[in-house]
Amino acid sequence: MGEQADFPSIEIIYGRAFGHPNKEFAIFLIIFMIASMIFDMHVHTTFSPCSRMCVDEAVAAAGQSGLDGICITDHDTMSIRHVLTEGLQENGVVVIFGMEYTTSRGDFLVFGPFEALEPGLSADRLLRIVDQSSGIAIAAHPFRKDRPVDGRIIQDGCCRVIESLNGRNTATENAAVQGWCDDYDLTECGGSDAHTIEEVGNFATRFFVPVRTRSDLVAALKNRLCRPEDRTVEGLLVPDSRHCFIQAESGASYR
Repeated sequence: MGEQADFPSIEIIYGRAFGHPNKEFAIFLIIFMIASMIFDMHVHTTFSPCSRMCVDEAVAAAGQSGLDGICITDHDTMSIRHVLTEGLQENGVVVIFGMEYTTSRGDFLVFGPFEALEPGLSADRLLRIVDQSSGIAIAAHPFRKDRPVDGRIIQDGCCRVIESLNGRNTATENAAVQGWCDDYDLTECGGSDAHTIEEVGNFATRFFVPVRTRSDLVAALKNRLCRPEDRTVEGLLVPDSRHCFIQAESGASYR
């Protein structure tokens, strides 16, 4: 897989655009930024037993925070499809359906035709199904103390996309991802892991191609046309998520 594109920061792009003597090039840079789309790729609604946020609140919060889109990734379910139509919403926010799938070797954000995906699969089986279905899997919060991803999955090349910025990780947990990214040339993305309105959009992924559908999202990730972004006001903001620990009916504990 090729190297991930090393896109400059927003500030650098705008600085180059407005200060560049070649006006055509300046216009190109500005259009480049306008054409990009920012998605919070990790959002939970009340279809997750640990979330306080209903679907309508999540979509509204995305619009208010200036996002172009969000991915609804409830724990082990895509039940969101029963109450919301995937795609562009009335407030201009694109909603993509996914799932945070729980395994004994870590959690994975999966995108593809997985509405009927059965729970309880091993990580190896899950990742094979994702690959065979032309979907994509993202290693979620891989260095979180209580829900890490088994490093052998990354070392063996079974999962090539990683959530390098997660809004419910500590700064140390997020920083630890960089070693894997350097060693295994992984595609990086970011998400808030929001369970409350206030968290939506704190961390996100900027896509450098239009993303309007689930297949657009998968293609952009596979082509590495993205980068994670910290959208907090003062650097890395890590909300205290201890209040969101709950014991689900299944006996699984999430945050």
